[in-house]
Amino acid sequence: MDLKTFHLLLTPPGQAALQAAQELQPREEHFLQHFQNLERRFPADLARPALEIAILRSEAVRKFSRAESMYFTRESLEQASAEKVAVHRSQRYRPYPLVLDLGCSIGGDTLTLAAAASVIGFDRDPLRLAMAYANARALNMSERVTFIQADLTRTLPFDISFKQAGVRPALFFDPARRKAGKRLFSVEEYSPPLSVIKDWLGNFPAVGVKISPGVNLDQLRDYDAEVEFISLQGELKEAVLWFGPFRTASRRATVLPGPFSMIETLSESLPVSEPKAFLYEPDASILRARLVASLGAQLNACQLDPDIAYLTAENQQPTPFARVWVVRDWFPFTLKRLRAYLRERGIGQVTIKKRGSPLEPDHLLHDLRLEGEAQAVVVLTHLRGRPIAIICDNLAGALQPVSHPAAV
Repeated sequence: MDLKTFHLLLTPPGQAALQAAQELQPREEHFLQHFQNLERRFPADLARPALEIAILRSEAVRKFSRAESMYFTRESLEQASAEKVAVHRSQRYRPYPLVLDLGCSIGGDTLTLAAAASVIGFDRDPLRLAMAYANARALNMSERVTFIQADLTRTLPFDISFKQAGVRPALFFDPARRKAGKRLFSVEEYSPPLSVIKDWLGNFPAVGVKISPGVNLDQLRDYDAEVEFISLQGELKEAVLWFGPFRTASRRATVLPGPFSMIETLSESLPVSEPKAFLYEPDASILRARLVASLGAQLNACQLDPDIAYLTAENQQPTPFARVWVVRDWFPFTLKRLRAYLRERGIGQVTIKKRGSPLEPDHLLHDLRLEGEAQAVVVLTHLRGRPIAIICDNLAGALQPVSHPAAV
């Protein structure tokens, strides 16, 4: 979609086509069928963009609570933060009356930040800026936001004006992390590259930067910033660098909904132990923030192996930072022994978890050839470098833990 087409979509005939497209509850895989349906009632130059937006809106409900009123491009939707993540981020900006959203795209973060402050959004793409304007109007936020077209790879267009006015706004920077549809993993391949902020920090010390959660932490050594990894409902969503007054720790893991946050409290390694009564699998944010030892200390837990992130403890403590199972049994892993153990107990419904095991769960299930109605969780991992199988029950309604460990 180009800018001219989008403006056509905002006209009354375009809005009528969009309403008709949404009533179809369209899906991408049925695009041609839906398009042919709409084309009977609307010109093709209205039917196609209306259908594109309607499909994107249906997909965007997973991220935005008012997606049915918003406008997206495919790439901008894929790159947009989930609204719950953006709301969490915006809390750090509440002390600032003005925020500059650098790389605002279609305005998803801009409009969330606008609940905490006045916001000026900058982007070089005129189509995305037009969509940001339309989204602000649709969400009744027009009075809180302003959008400006600017190329952030060049000198910032506002340094002098804010200096003269004696204003020091906070910055939120969301660099492009894709090129030709492919994800970029190096922070210096972003557009603009992360290093551009070094020129900004002197005038604007309060800066938050959205980066890929798969970032190589070694690339961040030259930046005096807190790195926060954020997960939503168990799925790692993004990482944020916090500079200047925003920085409150070196590494932070945040679990949503909540929010629940953990910072580094223990730099030493945990003791290693055989499986105890309970097994914990740390949240993805804990793993990426390298806070397994801090979580283990909080749970009074041990590791099964120094290189494996599973934790085990004698007593169960509720925590938002890990899933927990009751350990029923464990033994050195062989396919024959695991198959015999499960068959003897009529366990035919198995969920397989693994860390450090090369086995593929689907292949293992096929090879086990199980029958029976009983259920269990089978965890394939290492104990001091040697493969073991741990038989677990889900905590809800689980059996009392029983320990019959064999020597490893």
